[in-house]
Amino acid sequence: MKHFVWRWLAASSVTIATLAIALACASAARAETRPQYGGTLHVSMRSAPGSLDPAEIAQADSFTARSLTLLIFDTLVTMDDSGRAQAALATTWQPAANRRCQFRLRRGVKFHDGTPLTPEIAAASLRIANPSWNISADADSLVIERDGTESELLAELALPRNAIAKRSSPNKADGTGPFSVTDWQPGKKLTLAAEENYWRGRPFLDGIEIAMGRSYRDQMTALELGTADLVEVAAEQSHRVSLEGRRLENSEPIELLALVFAREAQSTEDKLLREALALSIERGSIRSVLLQGAGQPAASILPNWMSGYSFVFSADADLVRARHAREQVRAIPTWSIGYDANDPVARLIVERIALNGRDAGLSLQPSLQPTTGATADVLLVRIPLVSADPWVALADVAARAGLAGPTKEERSAEGLYSAEQALLATQRIIPLFHVPVSYATSAALKNSPVRADGIWRLDDAWLGNGKP
Repeated sequence: MKHFVWRWLAASSVTIATLAIALACASAARAETRPQYGGTLHVSMRSAPGSLDPAEIAQADSFTARSLTLLIFDTLVTMDDSGRAQAALATTWQPAANRRCQFRLRRGVKFHDGTPLTPEIAAASLRIANPSWNISADADSLVIERDGTESELLAELALPRNAIAKRSSPNKADGTGPFSVTDWQPGKKLTLAAEENYWRGRPFLDGIEIAMGRSYRDQMTALELGTADLVEVAAEQSHRVSLEGRRLENSEPIELLALVFAREAQSTEDKLLREALALSIERGSIRSVLLQGAGQPAASILPNWMSGYSFVFSADADLVRARHAREQVRAIPTWSIGYDANDPVARLIVERIALNGRDAGLSLQPSLQPTTGATADVLLVRIPLVSADPWVALADVAARAGLAGPTKEERSAEGLYSAEQALLATQRIIPLFHVPVSYATSAALKNSPVRADGIWRLDDAWLGNGKP
């Protein structure tokens, strides 16, 4: 009887211990998924901005630069993942007469230096970013008059470059965003602190330290050593990084890789040669080998998730048609194809395109993209699509390619398709790929930190218990 009792007690002890461990693990799991306040997030990035002013046009555009802006500054409105405008610094808005729209500002918002947000300051900020707009203050509201639809205006106001800044000196701009600047070493380092009285609510993180001008390799090394929590990953390296067991965060395909000609086609023969080049490019093999499966081959400017019709434009190579177009031209000029030496895969892509073109009878010479002086005949470029709104994105790509923007038609799928067809018909731009923006993160970083448009979502992120 005693042996039975002891065996029963021993079994009960094991069961109770197992149950206690299970409950502890469940409790730890719940605590790990529950947002926690505190900690400093360490970020590493390639770009090295020399200014934090959102309206600084001399600065190269990038997803990380846009992300920095929205950590420090706010826009009048934001756009959700469905493309609908949401209130931000403006609580309501309504159309007025003569292409005007009136925005009522949120009360009680202050800049990081303690200055209250006023319509006058907001108007002055937007005038710097948009000198062609007619902007005025009216009591507690802001009135904007410009060409275009209300939907297009809202999408543009949500862009980081239209964030509201209070400029107290040429080198200083204060924002109303979730984090304020505590240390700024232009092009090298940025330290941010959480704003305790942020109008949306205090961020979970205490602060963010951002190291700038770091190569992809240096960033990955920092992640492996535990000195960084969020780093950029080159599109062609994303598959390898994922196979290594790293946590990878991807946006939608939001960056356009394309060939852009420096000049308009000068003759019918010039147009035939451009057609031959577009038809000769084997996008599928370039994606498989050089981009390591990243992104999507594209013959359209806008990605399918944005427009819904990109599949209509064939991205398949057609060497027979390419040679037929080339055979209609007597004299074949040698075109130089420029590429960015700082882009690790650009030279390889350009060399492959040159080989594809040679198979069609074209003469193409890869060359480094010159920083000054004469430019190449055609450039391989990366265009970060400026907005998830297709009309705004299309207009921005047109401007970058030196083309007139789409006409102000009714915002419909048919109108958008026609506008993109018109831009492609100029033969100034040959789309190649749509690729996502990829980031690798440490296990400590919780809550998906990347939006569909490639911008960090760090005001809602936190560091879990695994952070040393």
